[in-house]
Amino acid sequence: MSFQSAIAALPSELQTLAHKQVEALQPVFESMPSLPDQFHQDCLKVLIGSDFVVEQLSRRQSTLPDLIAEGGLERQYELGEYAARLRQRILDLDDEAAFHRQLRVFRNYEMVRLIWRDLTRKSDTRNTVIELSALADACIDEALNWLYAKACKRWGVPQSRPNSEGITYPQQLVVLGMGKLGAKELNLSSDIDLIFCYPKNGETDHERSSLENQDFFIRLGQKLIQALDNLTLDGFVFRVDMRLRPFGSAGPLAISFNAMENYYQEQGRDWERYAMVKVRPVAGDLAEGERLLTELRPFVYRKYIDFSAFESLRDMKQMINREVRRKGLEQNVKLGSGGIREIEFIAQAFQLIRGGRDRDLQQRELLNILPLLPDKIGMPIEAVNELAQAYLFLRDTEHAIQAIADKQTQELPDDPLGQARIAFSMGFLEWQAFSDQLSLHRQAVSRHFADVIAPVVEDDDEEDKAAEQWMWLFKGEIEQAQALEFLTEKGFEEAQAALKLLSDLRNSRTMQLTQQVARERLYMILPELLERIVTCDNSTQTLERVLLLIEAVLRRSAYLVLLAENPGALQQLVRLCSASAWFSVLLAKQPVLLDELIDPRTLFTPPDKARLQAELNQQLLRISEQDTEQLMEALRYFKHAHVLKVAASDITGALPLMKVSDYLTWLAEVLLAAVLDNAWRGLVEKHGYPMTDEGPMLQPRFIVLGYGKLGGIELSYGSDLDLVFIHDSDPNLSTDGEKSLSNAVFFNRLGQRVIHLLNTFTPSGQLYEIDMRLRPSGNSGLLVSSLKAFSDYQHKEAWTWEHQALIRARVVTGDSKLAAAFEQVRADILSKPRDRSRLMDDVVHMREKMRQHLSSKDTTNTLNVFDLKQDRGGIVDIEFMVQFLVLAHAKTFAELYTYTDNIRILDALEAVQILTAELAENLREAYKAFRSVGHRQSLQEQSNTVIADEELGKWRECVMAIWDEVMTS
Repeated sequence: MSFQSAIAALPSELQTLAHKQVEALQPVFESMPSLPDQFHQDCLKVLIGSDFVVEQLSRRQSTLPDLIAEGGLERQYELGEYAARLRQRILDLDDEAAFHRQLRVFRNYEMVRLIWRDLTRKSDTRNTVIELSALADACIDEALNWLYAKACKRWGVPQSRPNSEGITYPQQLVVLGMGKLGAKELNLSSDIDLIFCYPKNGETDHERSSLENQDFFIRLGQKLIQALDNLTLDGFVFRVDMRLRPFGSAGPLAISFNAMENYYQEQGRDWERYAMVKVRPVAGDLAEGERLLTELRPFVYRKYIDFSAFESLRDMKQMINREVRRKGLEQNVKLGSGGIREIEFIAQAFQLIRGGRDRDLQQRELLNILPLLPDKIGMPIEAVNELAQAYLFLRDTEHAIQAIADKQTQELPDDPLGQARIAFSMGFLEWQAFSDQLSLHRQAVSRHFADVIAPVVEDDDEEDKAAEQWMWLFKGEIEQAQALEFLTEKGFEEAQAALKLLSDLRNSRTMQLTQQVARERLYMILPELLERIVTCDNSTQTLERVLLLIEAVLRRSAYLVLLAENPGALQQLVRLCSASAWFSVLLAKQPVLLDELIDPRTLFTPPDKARLQAELNQQLLRISEQDTEQLMEALRYFKHAHVLKVAASDITGALPLMKVSDYLTWLAEVLLAAVLDNAWRGLVEKHGYPMTDEGPMLQPRFIVLGYGKLGGIELSYGSDLDLVFIHDSDPNLSTDGEKSLSNAVFFNRLGQRVIHLLNTFTPSGQLYEIDMRLRPSGNSGLLVSSLKAFSDYQHKEAWTWEHQALIRARVVTGDSKLAAAFEQVRADILSKPRDRSRLMDDVVHMREKMRQHLSSKDTTNTLNVFDLKQDRGGIVDIEFMVQFLVLAHAKTFAELYTYTDNIRILDALEAVQILTAELAENLREAYKAFRSVGHRQSLQEQSNTVIADEELGKWRECVMAIWDEVMTS
């Protein structure tokens, strides 16, 4: 059969593509005078299914003839064959660039073979994933062996510390494969999740260039990642993801076995148990790796039957569902409903629950676990068969999607040609038939997943008797007088205004353009929503706020389904919108945050800093480090979600004022740490590590100073961040990458990158608005200063107000050694002897200047119209008094500058008897009262200017009296 006759037999929508692909490879075919039987049909399957194969065959025209000559397209490789073939290519290489190239040429050659065999069904699904995993194992292990030999030649062989007999033992890196690689289930375009570790601490045996073992293995690990992950003209080998290691991206790249065991014993979280089910040593010292896994087994598999796994996996699935909705991933065959991930969760739930008591369940491969479930836990054999069939179909679909362009995606195409290609690769003549079969499998998976992980809660069948009347009213099907009477009876205190709000929504352009399915979803929740609104004291105001959100989500009506399926979320929505306009505005702008209303346990219990850090690390694991746009969106979602939780706890009285600021400050610190980490890794990847006299700077000697509210642990809703950046590097040295930069330029770009990630506007807004004007010389100064330059400026050039600001400054993230050095500089500056009279003049003059420009201009009744922050007797007066007293007395009392927040500084001023107990207490209470009102104003979307009631007026007069006493004496 010729190509022409084979193409004529194809579906019409694929024939043009087939002609194009065959034409692109015509020189290859002309070099092959005799072709095997069935070649044309098999070849067309591959050419239609994979642009990647066409590109590779065209670039290296010997590939296809070589594969046919070797018989590689017709047979499965034997155990160890990948490693032997790769070893032959790289064994005699000495040049690292040539080594990288051969790795990629080998990978591309073998991927052509694997895709060909998969699309022509010469290899079934299980064999394909096993061979893909074997290919990855070989690439990692052979690359590691080559690099280890080079590293040992340069720095010596790493040795354990001497034992009691003075004997040391050579140490090798252990590479653990996680996820699909660990389970030998790799797909056609998987990244590989790795963890690097080594048995024992010690040092290398080089006479002159000895390194600590950890430093040696970190450098070796970096070289291995570059060898596998770097994108060159020849492509890449495997994308490498290291974020599943202990402490995630913030942790060292390689750690000892002891450190691994301590981490999982003391800090290991449920999602890490889930990840460790599939872990497998894939390279390096495999025997030592198995020994480590034996030690870690009690962390993964508990001795008792552990039903908490259901809740943990349910929470993880809920998080994935949020991401699916947020990113529109409903057509994702891995993460979407009824996808691969749900089948994996079913199997692993029972592994985690019963695996500690049943070793049979301690296997990595999903298709080995499913057949055990009827006997082990009583799952019906029909359910197991349906899950296994669905899994194979979904994995084949995943491979068909990825084979097209060698891209890591599981998203079904939405264009006709893309759909026709997938259907053809899956053995269907047209898309609809494939789609119907896929839907049947996904529905079966969803049903079994619900039975196992997320049981469906039966709703109360009692219908709301008023639902029909609510819908008549909303659709305008009853007379106005009757509608007003109904609204009044229901409890709307302003029935006329409520009726207008509902009519305006019904007649709005948004509603007119809304599709029928969205209308039906709105009608599904509207009666229940209105029934809850009328129970609020401010029902009409609440209705206005809630309808703002409803109109915003009409075109994204999946959120209406969320409210329909989660009555608790609907209840919280009404409750919070009733309490504050801030919630309705935030949710209308970011409706994805409705997910956060589902579980009141988390909504009204914001996490502490450690839990915030762990949760953010977990969310960032799913984002490619190169995908800046997705990273920025994830960081903004994380912030919005947690600010929502803090505000919910604040408005309901679950958190006092000081705790609200603590949580908002912790949130900012965690986000800043993540931003700095990402910015550092991105610049290092591009330009290499900054050099020091001791070698590469593997961790950034860089700190972020928080001033103002951030420094004082007093952040509020919508606060900007006053930041200053400091580095500690030799400006005469440069980075060690191919695109080298001087250290000074590198750290300046690091600061720019941090600011870019923080204040760039995305669809979700800014992360934070950043103010850098408090750096040395303000806007005219360098963006990033060395610590010495910062110290010199503060000692020789800074104004008094800059020393006032320094009282509130503290390190919020960055290098601990540099942070300690900064604290010493801060102490030296604040404790300088100062002339009290001149200091007072400077502080009072600056305060008067601020009042002229920033205080409220209504002078008719100054005690009633009150700017909480800038007017006389307000927050800034208290802050200036505190700062004056610290600068005046810090030389004598070091405890005055221990803390950066005003409350604890006032405690210190009282403790050393600079302020009397009465004055200190009055200032504390006034400060907390003003800030509390300020928080409430923010939540009501109102300014800091208020009409002072009797209590505020009392505190304002009190502060003015203390100012007159302290600042004029």
